Amino acid sequence: MSRFVRWAAAVAATLLVAGCGGGSSGRGGDEGKDRSDPSTATPAATAVTGLPASLASQKPAWGRCKATGDSPAPSGDWQCATLRTPLDWARPDGRTIGLALIRAKATGGDRIGSLLFNFGGPGASGVTTMPYYAVTASKLRERYDLVGWDPRGVGASEGVRCRSDRDVQAAEDVDVTPDTPAEERAYLQDAADFGKGCERAVGTLMAHVSTTDTARDMDLMRQVLGDPKMHYFGISYGTELGGVYAHLFPRNVGRLVLDAVVDPTADAVGHAENQARGFQRALDDYLTSTGQDPKQGSRKIVDLLRRIDAKPLPTSSARRLTQTLAITGIVLPLYSKESWPSLTSALRAAEQGDGSPLLSLADEYNDRDSSGHYGTTTQAQRVISCLDDKQRPTLAQTKKLLPAFERISPVFGDFLGWDTAGWCHDWPVAGQSDTPDVSAPGAAPILLVGNTGDPATPYEGARRMADALGKGVGVELTWKGEGHGAYGSGSDCVDATVNAYVLNGTVPKDGKVCS
Repeated sequence: MSRFVRWAAAVAATLLVAGCGGGSSGRGGDEGKDRSDPSTATPAATAVTGLPASLASQKPAWGRCKATGDSPAPSGDWQCATLRTPLDWARPDGRTIGLALIRAKATGGDRIGSLLFNFGGPGASGVTTMPYYAVTASKLRERYDLVGWDPRGVGASEGVRCRSDRDVQAAEDVDVTPDTPAEERAYLQDAADFGKGCERAVGTLMAHVSTTDTARDMDLMRQVLGDPKMHYFGISYGTELGGVYAHLFPRNVGRLVLDAVVDPTADAVGHAENQARGFQRALDDYLTSTGQDPKQGSRKIVDLLRRIDAKPLPTSSARRLTQTLAITGIVLPLYSKESWPSLTSALRAAEQGDGSPLLSLADEYNDRDSSGHYGTTTQAQRVISCLDDKQRPTLAQTKKLLPAFERISPVFGDFLGWDTAGWCHDWPVAGQSDTPDVSAPGAAPILLVGNTGDPATPYEGARRMADALGKGVGVELTWKGEGHGAYGSGSDCVDATVNAYVLNGTVPKDGKVCS
């Protein structure tokens, strides 16, 4: 079981293909010449207080990067280090944990500082993804050191692993859209077992991997890196992290770009509804591009999924394509328009009784390699989000929600509706809040980039984030495009606007549209 709010390594690799080409551009208004430079508009940044000198004054020991987990060491001039940070920010002089950092120094002579990146998830490894994304961010590197990191609980930063590869594969046979009482019991039992496995494997860290914890880590990182202001680029879940940072440290905000913006006003059920709406919208656009009527095309896919639910499809391996794996395989190509042809061929094969192409797409999304080893992005995602989210819908409450989910999306509604019951079921740690607080009065202008065809974070989230940040803080830029995220995805207009903001402090007019 995996939620779809993520921009993890497998998805990033797909998007980077799109980011290498040119694109169309357009303007929705003149640049905001009267807006002040966001790196200097607010009062001086505040230092992290209450920390022992061993943390507050630490100096990263940058050196050659080593292979971590499933990823080889990056080539070229990348450097890695470890940042020590409190396990519990309420007890800053207690136990510490190490956060893995990676950087490439600025290529130009007029350096501004460090530009931190978070690639979403939650659970995506910045240490792994940063070298790949650096191609897209090469213009930004002219004036910034590009810095990625594995947030607490992720990858090389005390990364969580709650299940063995064998158990992960076994869970793929659990029906996550149960049709009978027995399937309902199996579904909820699997969810409870996952939580217990995390409690055994993760221990006390499980209560200290929240978005708020990571935002506080970021400010320590800013200070240790020697930056008076925080310059940051957050994608997907990284936009929520950026909003929480701005709320906690509004005086420290420099130039923040939030791309593929999460709706901060939505609770756990609201996020699932937003995703059902976003993925159905992207699927409709895909179906239209193939000459199909979206309603008829969706019905055809629903019929296919029902047949697979009743009788999983054979594949070229010993594994079967279950309904859960099939819908995951459909989801992945919707993250990037360049991947739509792979969806066409996979659906055609499934209609002919071959589940192999959809299984291959699902494995890519689930970070499963050819040897049967799974990455831990999804496991970290669940541990972090279940600590963040207080809402825990019961089975009865979820059943009442299902008709509304199915109206929103005939293809994805059932899956995402049931997910609200199972994702954090019987979780051993209480969630912290219904929605994150991102209000940031007095912060410098923050650039929010929304994409009208974004499946995972529908573009309406950008305006809601702007409203929640507060008057004069959130500045919205809209791209009329397809796929998850906008920067580096084919729009010269988006890229030029973001570059001007990050490199020169030029704040665009709020509401600018790139088409």
